[in-house]
Amino acid sequence: MSQSSSAPTLLVDLGGTNVRFGVADPARDKPLLTDSIRRYRVAEHDSLVATAKQYLADTGLEVRRAIVAAAGRIVDGETVKVTNNPWAISAHQTAAALDLEYVHLVNDFAAQSMAVTLLQGDDLVDVGKLARPVIGAEAEQTFAIVGPGTGLGVGGLLVRGGHCSVLQTEGGHAGFAAHSPEDIAILDYLNHKYGRVSNERLICGQGLVNLYDAICHIVGAQPEDLKPEDITARAKDDSCPLCTRTVETFAGIFGSVAGDLVLTLGAWNGVYLTGGLIPILLPWLERGRFRERFEAKGRFRDIMEKVPTQAIMNPEPGLLGAAALAVLESGRSLLPSR
Repeated sequence: MSQSSSAPTLLVDLGGTNVRFGVADPARDKPLLTDSIRRYRVAEHDSLVATAKQYLADTGLEVRRAIVAAAGRIVDGETVKVTNNPWAISAHQTAAALDLEYVHLVNDFAAQSMAVTLLQGDDLVDVGKLARPVIGAEAEQTFAIVGPGTGLGVGGLLVRGGHCSVLQTEGGHAGFAAHSPEDIAILDYLNHKYGRVSNERLICGQGLVNLYDAICHIVGAQPEDLKPEDITARAKDDSCPLCTRTVETFAGIFGSVAGDLVLTLGAWNGVYLTGGLIPILLPWLERGRFRERFEAKGRFRDIMEKVPTQAIMNPEPGLLGAAALAVLESGRSLLPSR
């Protein structure tokens, strides 16, 4: 890679419905240029290359390299198949078509995890009363990042000897561990419906619908044909007790899942909650059931009570994380000097 630390970098956050673009200046303390951010609908464009060319024409910006964060598994660093997206993407072909030095493909949750290093102030809301951790304050730190959206993303941010790295996982597909009688009844219902029940069956957008259906079954009510946004809207205006119970149950189970993640990764330094559902569900996460079940880990309760949790409110964590990766690739550190 023949880049310099001042080379402008095209950032792409690619999902199934929308693609977001931005530009990073890796030499800046805040590398993501917020006025460069644009969003385009995938269905209205033929390819990533065509959309990127339109973006560059729309903004008049010039770039020398690109980082593409895509919601899919990266194969050999060269190709990716994005869920619910028809575009075929090759790093080499994209770089050639856009006349760039290189294109770096990364998993979208690798970017979301790396975004933690650049979050500041209002980007975060504390869930609980513990002090907010400082990234890089210790020589060794491990953080967990978990994000319910279309699915459930799970990752880790590792700080070791002044360097940051990301641990990519498929933890969202780990099996759901039932604890309470209600959990057991929910698990029984979903097991009959789906077979194996993963955490993602409950903790994501469709998971809200699954929980609502299960709770209706438990109480003997006939479920309506509701979408996730219908459930949260009815819970917010308190017009449907079953929807309110669904969202409260979601918050509790999410806390349990996040706590298990701390134990699995050894993420004693903190957990960051990300994803499209977080701003919507924040009031219920703050009301106690999340932290209650997060901390309820038997002999490890005393330790779990000391693990802080924060909700990410920045609207563009994918682009922000891609900007953080651009900083690393330029040779600059993301951590404060110690």
